[in-house]
Amino acid sequence: MLHRREFLAGSAHALGAACSAPLLSGIPQQSPAPKVATFRLRYAPHFGMFGAHATSPEDQVRFLADEGFSALEDNGMRGRSRDEQERIAAAMEKSRVAMGVFVANDIDWSNPTLTTGSKDSVDRFVANCHDSVETAKRVHAKWMTVVPGVVDQRLDPGIQTAHVVDALRRGAEIFEPHGLVMVLEPLNWRDHPGQFLRYAAQAFEICRAVNSPSCKILFDAYHQQVSEGNLIPNIERCWSEIAYFQIGDNPGRCEPGTGEVNWRNLFKFIHGRGFQGILGMEHGNSQPGKSGERAVIDAYREADRF
Repeated sequence: MLHRREFLAGSAHALGAACSAPLLSGIPQQSPAPKVATFRLRYAPHFGMFGAHATSPEDQVRFLADEGFSALEDNGMRGRSRDEQERIAAAMEKSRVAMGVFVANDIDWSNPTLTTGSKDSVDRFVANCHDSVETAKRVHAKWMTVVPGVVDQRLDPGIQTAHVVDALRRGAEIFEPHGLVMVLEPLNWRDHPGQFLRYAAQAFEICRAVNSPSCKILFDAYHQQVSEGNLIPNIERCWSEIAYFQIGDNPGRCEPGTGEVNWRNLFKFIHGRGFQGILGMEHGNSQPGKSGERAVIDAYREADRF
């Protein structure tokens, strides 16, 4: 997740240019008979991924639902107007589409924030968490992405870890009463140089230290393939703290089948562990236009055939 320009634009096309949790409250658990076959796992497209087939956010929700997808991601949902959030939520509810992650905190890509332990950084983070609760209520979301920010080169890594844990405990206190979950996303250093949180084991350690059902891991298979590979064993070791997945093949960060990851085996493993949550399709399209969008859908049908 989270190319810098994707966070700002909230669009899967921004990525393409560079190229277990319960069901959500407020979303009916029984869906009407779909027009096409559904998937075995709950893959979540982003706005813009099918923009050649449908223009408005509401039309895109209807299109992805008609294609058998049951969830949606939008990194920039917190930055949308309340009216737009409510219109999108109504479209999702009508199409029986669940809301995946949106980004909960303002991310400074250049300057250390939560790693410093500074009061100003923590206060901003806490304010972001309160705002995210209101957004989550409007769009029936359960999970929100949190990125702790860049390394503070002046501080020992252990001190930085303690500062991040302290800040996340403050966030967990806000989210717990609402049944919401912030998911920590390790980011690879090739695309995001200087980020503090890089590895699955590091996120696991932090979640155990925070010790809250409202602080879990977002395992982005693209970032982790770049950073460390060994995807299935790392998922297995961190399973108790993983609440959410994201997808993107490497190299290229496009749909499954365009890179080196064996997605069918990976999805089979995740499904076999009984995962009931959402897997966000946070990647670009390898080909343009309607044919490229159809290729993305076909790629997921193929990878889901395990």
